[in-house]
Amino acid sequence: MRFKPFLPVVLVIAVFGALVAYDSGIGVGAVAPSVSAQSDTVPFGYDHLEIPFFGEWMASPHADLTSRSFTYWNGNDPAVVPVSCAKCHSSDGYHDFIGLDGSAAGSVDEAAQPGVLQCSTCHNDVSIAQTEVTMPSGIVLGDLGREAVCMECHQGRASGATIAGAIERAAIDHDEVMAEQGFVNIHYYAAAATLYGSDAGGGFEYPGKVYEPRFMHVSEYDTCQSCHDPHTLQLDVASCATCHMGVETVADLKDIRMPGSFVDYDGDGDYTTGIYTEIANLRGVLMELIQAYATEVVGTSIGYADGHPYFFNDTDGDGAISPDEQSRPNAYATFTPRLLAAAYNYQVTKKDPGAYTHNAKYTIQLIYDSIEDLAAGLGSHAAASLVRPGDDAALASAPVGEVLASASLPPLDFAALSDVLAAGHMVDLSVIERLHRNDSGHFDGTTEAWRHWDEDGAVPASCSTCHSAAGLPFLLENGVQIAHEPSQGMACTTCHVAEDDFAVLEIEEVEFPSGAMLSFGTSGDNTCAQCHQGRASTSTVDRRIGATEDDIVGEGLGFINVHYFSAAATRFGSEAMGGYQYAGKDYVGFWPHVEEAATCTQCHDPHNQQVDLFSCTDCHGGEATIADVRDYRMFDGDFDGNGDADEGTYYEIYSMIEQLYAAMQAYATETIGTGVVYSSAAYPYFFTDTNANAVPDADEVNYGNQFRSWTPRLMRAAYNYQYAKKDTGSYVHNSQYVVQLLHDSLEDLGVDVSGMDRPDAPF
Repeated sequence: MRFKPFLPVVLVIAVFGALVAYDSGIGVGAVAPSVSAQSDTVPFGYDHLEIPFFGEWMASPHADLTSRSFTYWNGNDPAVVPVSCAKCHSSDGYHDFIGLDGSAAGSVDEAAQPGVLQCSTCHNDVSIAQTEVTMPSGIVLGDLGREAVCMECHQGRASGATIAGAIERAAIDHDEVMAEQGFVNIHYYAAAATLYGSDAGGGFEYPGKVYEPRFMHVSEYDTCQSCHDPHTLQLDVASCATCHMGVETVADLKDIRMPGSFVDYDGDGDYTTGIYTEIANLRGVLMELIQAYATEVVGTSIGYADGHPYFFNDTDGDGAISPDEQSRPNAYATFTPRLLAAAYNYQVTKKDPGAYTHNAKYTIQLIYDSIEDLAAGLGSHAAASLVRPGDDAALASAPVGEVLASASLPPLDFAALSDVLAAGHMVDLSVIERLHRNDSGHFDGTTEAWRHWDEDGAVPASCSTCHSAAGLPFLLENGVQIAHEPSQGMACTTCHVAEDDFAVLEIEEVEFPSGAMLSFGTSGDNTCAQCHQGRASTSTVDRRIGATEDDIVGEGLGFINVHYFSAAATRFGSEAMGGYQYAGKDYVGFWPHVEEAATCTQCHDPHNQQVDLFSCTDCHGGEATIADVRDYRMFDGDFDGNGDADEGTYYEIYSMIEQLYAAMQAYATETIGTGVVYSSAAYPYFFTDTNANAVPDADEVNYGNQFRSWTPRLMRAAYNYQYAKKDTGSYVHNSQYVVQLLHDSLEDLGVDVSGMDRPDAPF
């Protein structure tokens, strides 16, 4: 055996435990009453042995002889740990579970003697070789190291599948009471379930939602034992301070807020507090909803207390559980499927006190979705009281909030519930409407930008530079690209050097799809430009068209997508040639704006991408909002030809976009003979208008019905149409360049542009 030196250690500890029990006047099968009675001096003449980590282990919760975790069954007759608990609450039980005692692995066959965890509990040939763990959901997590031992017990005893199974068996409506259904408790310190998120399925995950998988911390601190001392269980706070400045104590960890999470999840208007506080506040909102729903929909008030079975009848309706209410006979027993799921998630997030570190995103998503679902139940309940069954006329004319059907309108619009909930529920609606579920784009692991390749298992080389956490630094270091594993958004090391100062990766200039080598002059903004440049240009379209005549439907022609948020290409205008620039036309170049707001990071927060609107007010005045920015006007001219030369440039551009779409549809129908429709939410965006109603109907928006009758003229216009739509800030980034692209596209399609001003070029 690999760890033979530990064999006498186990004997020593066992003998020592027997001595303590004997000295205390209790049976050897029970446990000693006090940790203070222990000593790190080894009895029976074994003083010459040096037991590794003995002192550390003695001071840990795993060796606490007074802990309820190990004394709960002392009063039983016989005083043994039952099969259902022995795996994690006795050393013998764990050995039974892993098959170290010769029994079949994966189950506990018989009750075990009480006792704390020992050296041999984890240090044995079976545990050392363990590489996978089966979670309560039935999901098997593999490729594990020594953390597998920790995960066997710190995984909880229930999962989202447990709740889903109970709901399925009940086979009733979401808001009907489940017969003989009590609260389902995940159990305690289920850190592994939190850490692995949707990969483990520990929380109840609502259908149709995307949840954060395993939280990937930095590689040096990405397992249980790399953050917690495996013997004392204490956190190595000093190592946290390597990246998290100002952390000196465990309490300081609650104040950590990573730049990738600058989102106001709890709706209190402050996203500078630690993530711990955001989660705690969100959970407080969830409890408000749980209590409001129980009272208004179920008709039996509910309260929570920190003791099994946790949820009790709030008999006096004061919102709190008093000592006389906290009894097993008063356990809450009128759960509906909706209430059971929310109560379970409340407990999941509460009983892992380190959830804010283990997987904050998953925790926030569970709480948010529970709040959303309960609000839907409250809204439906209120609507039912406002509209009588069968009163179809009233139903048809009622405000949207009054007739909200929770199952048919995902995701729920909290604002639509305001009027209904305000009518009779004591919930802080102003907070609920401001809640946020996910991080901003670069860090929102639920979006298609990061989840598109999950089924493939890898992001291909053609996409991984911008759609994987490791892609950009790999490209910069190696000069070539490869496939990378899907990630949950960017990481710190995507843009920063993994050193104490976290300097931005050095990028002197950026190659654009046109082949142009350009630079913002700073590495940080060049980093932005690496991905926000699009994936096509004028030359891309010209190469596809070749020698095909303008109005001929040519074989091999097709729509070319510039891709999304090509802001850097727009800023550089004709220098990058990101839009389709018509031959013989002049186009403006780089839009310099003003020196104080000339780069990406001067206007946008580099972590949450939000616009620094305060910087706009220095020149434009007022307390700016995005709506105000859309009203800004820097250049003279009636670009869209509607007679209004004073409206905001945003409105000029979007009017031209609408005109271009109408011109494209007219051209497709009249010249090509095949109608075309556009959907911004479905690839490849342009589809055949099979019923000639000029609207993208649901049965038309599918890959098999993609528009295929392309001519060079329509290709050029469609490219610029998409270009203008997919850079949503084009009216600020370089409005004159975009106006020129749209103007020339309209003109090429035969639209009379004599009443539309075209900006001069170049700047």
